[in-house]
Amino acid sequence: MKTPSSSIQDYLKAIYELAEECAPEPVTTSLLADRLGLARPSVTGMLQKMASTKPGLVEYLRYQGVRLTPAGEKVALEVIRHHRLIESYLSEALDFPWDEVNHEADQLEHVISEALEDRIAQKLGYPELDPHGQPIPARDGTINKRQEIRLSELPEGSVAVVCRVSDQDPAILRYLDQIGLRLSTPIEVTDRGPFDGPLHVRVAEEPTTHALGRSVTDRVYVLQAEEASRSSTNG
Repeated sequence: MKTPSSSIQDYLKAIYELAEECAPEPVTTSLLADRLGLARPSVTGMLQKMASTKPGLVEYLRYQGVRLTPAGEKVALEVIRHHRLIESYLSEALDFPWDEVNHEADQLEHVISEALEDRIAQKLGYPELDPHGQPIPARDGTINKRQEIRLSELPEGSVAVVCRVSDQDPAILRYLDQIGLRLSTPIEVTDRGPFDGPLHVRVAEEPTTHALGRSVTDRVYVLQAEEASRSSTNG
């Protein structure tokens, strides 16, 4: 198959990442348009085009949304591997903060060669996670899955460990870093505000708590005690 354009690769990567949040439902056109910063009619036209290629890269369901085909998922995972390895290199080798690496990786993910990708992976000791805790697809396209949940879903009184944070909003990443909510940090839900109010959390057993709105807690993923222990043992 001919290498898809960088624009198509951006679509496939965005669909894959949104599908993880929407599963088992298809990704809606409006969600995809918002993620890509494009008009909905333009997105619809591109999806119809991608669905008609040979092999088809997506399955477009009018009025429902879009899913990746096996061919589309293969391309998406390759781009995601490039992106997350670049993020890891920028963080570890060049000391970029975690709120800046996503933008930089977006500029580079389409242009690095497979040889450079392999050199980066080797240099970093074949990392399994990027600076935000997101799994890095293996060279063969496989990717590890964990039984993580959003912080929003953690029951009151529960303790868990932060395992992944969305990289889509640099301001949120800077705020989380400021309050000490980083990867591998234990976190406890002490209270829930009524009517979908803020979640009150204690970070790393500090005496103070922080009130976090859903726009933040939906972007933070945690492993509960049993799963965190299993993940640590396997890692």
